Amino acid sequence: MTAQHLLFELGSEELPPKTLLKLSNALLNNITQGLNAAELTFTGSKAYATPRRLAVFIENLATAQPDKTVEKRGPAIQAAFAPDGSPSKAALGFAVSCGTSFDQLERLKTDKGEWLSFTQAVKGQATENLIPDIIRQSIAGLPIAKRMRWGSFTTEFVRPVHWAVLLYGDSVIDTEILGLKTGAATQGHRFHAPQKITLTKPEDYADVLYKQGRVIADLEQRKTLIRDAAQKAAAAVHGQAHIEDDLLEEIAALNEWPVPITGTFDPRFLELPPEVLITTMQTNQKYFPVKNADGGLLANFITFSNIESTNPKSIQQGNERVVTPRLSDAEFFWNQDRKKTLEDRVESLSSVVFQENLGTVFAKTKRVQNLAKFIAGHLNANIELAERAALLAKTDLMTEMVGEFGNLQGIMGRYYALADNEPEEVALAIEEQYFPKQSGSPTADSTTGQVLAIAEKIDTLVGIFAVGLIPTGDKDPYALRRAALGILRTIIENKLNINIIELTEFAGAQIKTTSDQSGTSDRVIDFIFDRLKGYCLDQGYTADEFDAVITVTPAEPLDFMQRLQAVKAFRQLPEAESLAAANKRIRNILKKSESQPAASVGALLEPQEKQLLQAALQSADDIQPLLAQRNYQATLNRLAGLRNDVDAFFDHVMVMTDDLDLRANRLALLNLLSEQFLTCADISKLQS
Repeated sequence: MTAQHLLFELGSEELPPKTLLKLSNALLNNITQGLNAAELTFTGSKAYATPRRLAVFIENLATAQPDKTVEKRGPAIQAAFAPDGSPSKAALGFAVSCGTSFDQLERLKTDKGEWLSFTQAVKGQATENLIPDIIRQSIAGLPIAKRMRWGSFTTEFVRPVHWAVLLYGDSVIDTEILGLKTGAATQGHRFHAPQKITLTKPEDYADVLYKQGRVIADLEQRKTLIRDAAQKAAAAVHGQAHIEDDLLEEIAALNEWPVPITGTFDPRFLELPPEVLITTMQTNQKYFPVKNADGGLLANFITFSNIESTNPKSIQQGNERVVTPRLSDAEFFWNQDRKKTLEDRVESLSSVVFQENLGTVFAKTKRVQNLAKFIAGHLNANIELAERAALLAKTDLMTEMVGEFGNLQGIMGRYYALADNEPEEVALAIEEQYFPKQSGSPTADSTTGQVLAIAEKIDTLVGIFAVGLIPTGDKDPYALRRAALGILRTIIENKLNINIIELTEFAGAQIKTTSDQSGTSDRVIDFIFDRLKGYCLDQGYTADEFDAVITVTPAEPLDFMQRLQAVKAFRQLPEAESLAAANKRIRNILKKSESQPAASVGALLEPQEKQLLQAALQSADDIQPLLAQRNYQATLNRLAGLRNDVDAFFDHVMVMTDDLDLRANRLALLNLLSEQFLTCADISKLQS
């Protein structure tokens, strides 16, 4: 047999549910990388993970490494011999390092020279001899933030380990993993099947655990089961389960044998904002809320037990008893918070430090107010609403509810603003200031929300840059990358005409710090446009299309995207490649020329250059109204009509003639052409 299946399972105390999937994927990745590095072939792999185990199955793993021939290159021939023709010390040392004698060495000739060499046949090692170290290294490389020790062991892992299975074919690979001797015995469900279960074949692992151990080993299978069971349980009370992916994964990581339990709570709590109830049930209790057909909450929840109880009613009642005080706390916060208006809380923001060099949240609020006024003015939006929303934007941070549930910031601000009879758009903007919350999520919908979202983010971005806390590598504690992308998406996706350079400079002028701020605006703008490049690549544009537009430095992100769309459409035209090459040639000629172009195009000799001048003057007139409308696609389409005249010019005209006056005029003609194209983008950047 040339291949057999491999199973590795590590059994432990209950693993952290929020990192179970990450650990499982990392273990699988580390082991497969180790196998590939050892040149051990296999046809498939799969990870399993439950609260008490991490396992990896490798399908058809080769029984040994392939035999191979290794060629070692030694010193060059001229360094391999002494003047008398005897082997040099370098040559003898090479022979010793190869485990052979000098007379067994060969000569390797290449077009770069000749060297001593030694060719050796290396027999592949047996898989069972290599696997233990591969697994040990894979475990050592797991992303565990804090490892622990237990008992008298010196080994470390995320939780104490109790058993290790290492089965190759029908045989155990005898070794030691984390202080445990490997074997073929696994364990089933802690309560339903606590006895040891002997495995005989790696491929039967999941089936045996399910039938004999009451354990569903596949995390994805458990997620599907939980989702389906939750919806079925919700349907029984005429509702639909509200299932978020993060909570679904966490519940799957908490249960090896998930059993749904439906519970109820006092309907009076439905008077609270639904987000409060959902957060309380999800965060504190790991429950799925239940909604009616209209999206409103029902006084029900779905939880999952890790055992199939003979008395499920008692589990239901226990959960109902536990959730009531949690909801009562939320009710208390709601009632207490509404005793003060958001405006009453503005001054208290002075007690909260935003950043030690940038002052308090109150100081930030004042900066954001000014920015909101600036942006609203440029957009012809309601300045009064924008300033009011900015003033109240952070006040919900001082409420009991947000103090308990930080993820409700903005959301509770909206509810409290409405309770204070603030304008609806102001209330909505307080929530929308945090939009988009994550990649792919929507941007602010209201105009005031868009203004506030941009103002809040640009103040943070410029302020943190001003004090020198620029993101490096994967360190970005103030989420500046997300802020920059949020600004861009809000501007572009809502078609807002905002000059990002003017906005950045205005924001920078408000920052008062002791640190050197010179160059802050430039660094921030570069940072924003770096995020824009990533955004554009994600949208399907190419790097050279982006480079073509960034060269002409458009200051408005929306204008940038309009130019980018035009460039992408232009390159589909049959004239595009020829004109891109011609523009590159023009730019090179102008760059390398020691002569300066004439101020205007003077006398020309050849019919082809005269024709090109007339065509260029006509196109200059034609594109002016198109540029005024920012119709860059029509502009480039019109300039594409110059292709034949440009080709004829380069076929028949020598630009760098000895006649200096004529040369200057021809350079002026090329400069005229170049400037016309640069009104949209530098198409010379386009790659063929």
